Amino acid sequence: MTASKRTLSRQAFSRASGLIPGGVNSPARAFGGVGGEPIFIDRGEGPFLFDIDGNRYLDYVASWGPLILGHCYPRVVKAVEAALHKGATFGAPTELESQLAELVIRCVPSVEMVRMVSSGTEASMSAIRLARGFTGRDRIIKFAGCYHGHVDSLLVQAGSSATTLGVPNSPGVPKGCTADTLALRFNDVDGLMQAFEKFGPEIAGVILEPVVGNMGLVTPTADFLSALRQLTEKHGALLIYDEVMTGFRLALGGAQELYGQKPDLTVFGKIIGGGLPVGAYGGRRDIMQRVMPAGPVFQAGTLSGNPLAMAAGLATLQELSETKPYERLDRLGQTLIGGLAEACRAVQLPHRLQRVGSMWTLFFAADPIVDYDTAKKSDAARFGKFFWGMMDRGIYLPCSQFEAAFISTVHTEEHIRQTITAARETLAEIGK
Repeated sequence: MTASKRTLSRQAFSRASGLIPGGVNSPARAFGGVGGEPIFIDRGEGPFLFDIDGNRYLDYVASWGPLILGHCYPRVVKAVEAALHKGATFGAPTELESQLAELVIRCVPSVEMVRMVSSGTEASMSAIRLARGFTGRDRIIKFAGCYHGHVDSLLVQAGSSATTLGVPNSPGVPKGCTADTLALRFNDVDGLMQAFEKFGPEIAGVILEPVVGNMGLVTPTADFLSALRQLTEKHGALLIYDEVMTGFRLALGGAQELYGQKPDLTVFGKIIGGGLPVGAYGGRRDIMQRVMPAGPVFQAGTLSGNPLAMAAGLATLQELSETKPYERLDRLGQTLIGGLAEACRAVQLPHRLQRVGSMWTLFFAADPIVDYDTAKKSDAARFGKFFWGMMDRGIYLPCSQFEAAFISTVHTEEHIRQTITAARETLAEIGK
């Protein structure tokens, strides 16, 4: 399909631009990293999106990760409908909160208690506050290119839409908010060791995406993960895994199960709400019991644990627990990456294909992608051409070189073959 077949989306974007800053309610939706204007969605069904012009797309964005079961999964829809008939929110406890908490704790061995919130940003912010409150220290280590939501203290070399838009340090964030944040290079063991040698007694915690999705997919080295655990334990700092993307997606227990790790705190979002706004943070009991009202570290939220999000998340995690789709998702990922690599080689195009389970990124780069600096060397302009070529063939990819794509359980081998064929045609079209 061509731009001429997206007339209604263009009109909708023009209207939205006069009402909403940039015409979108999150920068990642703006298509700024690929040029052009965003499409406006009418509905989703299984693995497909339908825009308001009636075009159908095979979806590899999955609402940026949460829809591992695809759009409008019957079990999730039924659970949300049942909850809605009882009431959308009460500002009071319900049993659904405990049911979802029990399931999270059962799936993720490092989590002994969990607190529900309303977004990944809120969960990251709360985990950072808890780390500081528990240790009595102020400094936090994060890694360039990792994104943990729009928390003031963490908007230092952020990833995600901040990378796409070229604004890693946002105006409006006072210098004092980031004065205690140390931004290091991902996978840099020496830099990590030097930071702890210099600031060890002041470091409250280290937060990272164990598998990064917000500068494109970047995998951790075994030495890096080992050093993180050893150094935080040695210096009395907390290790915080941001598994908003990877939680329940790479394995039922997330990236920490896949890599055999045990952080002190874990941040959740996306899949834990089954497509509804949700977040959570959890970890060791002695740490979590410092959260108010059990302890002195303040955190609250009117819509935290609302019945709709709890019902959707519970239905999603129950489905994943019962069906255990991870081996199949991994096989689909292997097939997809193999086909894309062959298509790139056919036109002698420099590329790096990186994947863990159902998360993947095609980088247009010649050198290995191991951190933010190497990710930035990718040919974003070529990715933009690739993106639109795939869109014209009905394949919906993340609208940035610096975002991971996602395979859902409703994708089939035939869908994967269609995607490889579309990539082969697109790469031949855009050439070297």
